[in-house]
Amino acid sequence: MNNALAPARSGYGSRAWIALYMLCGVYVLNFLDRSLLSILAKPIEDTLHLSDGQLGLIGGLYFALFYCFIAIPVGWFADRSNRVNVLSLACALWSVATACCGLAANYGQLVLARMAVGVGEAGGVPPSYALITDFFPPGHRGRALGIYNVGPAIGTAIGIAFGASIAAAFNWRDAFIAIGIIGVFAAVAFRFSVREPPRGGLDERSGQATISPSFWATVRMFFSRRTLLLVALGSGATQFITYGAGNFTTLFLMREKGMTLHQVAVYYALVVAVGMSAGMLISGKLIDRFAPRSKPAYATIPALSLLLAMPFYLGFVWAPTWPLALLLLLPPMCLNYSYLSAAVALVQEEVRPDQRVVSGALLLLVMNFIGLGLGPTYVGAASDFLRAAHPGHSLQIALFTLTPFYLVAILIFFYLARVLRDEQRLQAGVIAV
Repeated sequence: MNNALAPARSGYGSRAWIALYMLCGVYVLNFLDRSLLSILAKPIEDTLHLSDGQLGLIGGLYFALFYCFIAIPVGWFADRSNRVNVLSLACALWSVATACCGLAANYGQLVLARMAVGVGEAGGVPPSYALITDFFPPGHRGRALGIYNVGPAIGTAIGIAFGASIAAAFNWRDAFIAIGIIGVFAAVAFRFSVREPPRGGLDERSGQATISPSFWATVRMFFSRRTLLLVALGSGATQFITYGAGNFTTLFLMREKGMTLHQVAVYYALVVAVGMSAGMLISGKLIDRFAPRSKPAYATIPALSLLLAMPFYLGFVWAPTWPLALLLLLPPMCLNYSYLSAAVALVQEEVRPDQRVVSGALLLLVMNFIGLGLGPTYVGAASDFLRAAHPGHSLQIALFTLTPFYLVAILIFFYLARVLRDEQRLQAGVIAV
């Protein structure tokens, strides 16, 4: 080991793990707030008289426009300032906005509140990716990011259980307000519990002097490199499925499979918690095991996982009863999310330490605009379009039409694996010379 790196690497210990679990806790709240709209879709539609298309726009395009594009300037600012402060402020902002969702009296007010949630959440994930990369050395980041990425699973599961239970016992508005208040307290706790780590302190290149790149230089670098662009596009195609289906799964199970809010709070929450958590943790471990020896693993693991998930997804949408539907949903709930740790780890490894937050934000921009912005918007619009001809199963047919995006994502990831393999062979040849 390089002696110059020994002091930095010695910091990898309890402080890093405490920070990781705190970051994961904030991510739990991030997804808990984000998922409430889809979890409480039916009572919200009934109260505010919304269509599936309107719901898809709120949870999709309207939210993503702010979430994706504001993440870029926030990432640029976080790369040059205290990332812990940025994340704490973002958590407080999205939590207040979540509480405002519970106070919305009409569609317009709900749209504005969800846009504000998107503004806050834009400052959540990119700084977290960079912080984790600076707390954990290469070879340990896949596992750390896998643990961090359990946050969406826990957040969604808690949101389902907690949100549906409160809505069933009281009112859907109370769920938004209660979770918003909890988030404000969490933001303060995070600010005083985590310290900012040195940028690039655990990287082999950390001893080299670097000039902080301009914002546009980082943007040009990201979009000019096939590896980074392909992983972003493959992740976006995958998210088109996960967000498109995920934002309407609760509504689908209640409207077309006959589940109640109480049943959703227990059984669907368990499927999400077990399936998503297992997928994040297993994929993170697989990345740490195989990627250091074979860089194409960053792409082949997501591609093979999606290939296995596709037939189970079709079975879930087809299933005539909700117990069978949930049983068939468990495998894709696990396999659909294997791309995330791989994509984040690859991007963070491929760029310089002073480009990580912006690069992470650009990854989120591409994949979330495609997946989060267009996926739910498409499914909601398709369901509205099909309702006249298929009033009882319009949402089911709309979910079936997501299937081709599995093939698109699989092909992109296999092509990325080929690119990574070629780069690895070229690098090996240069070193040999």
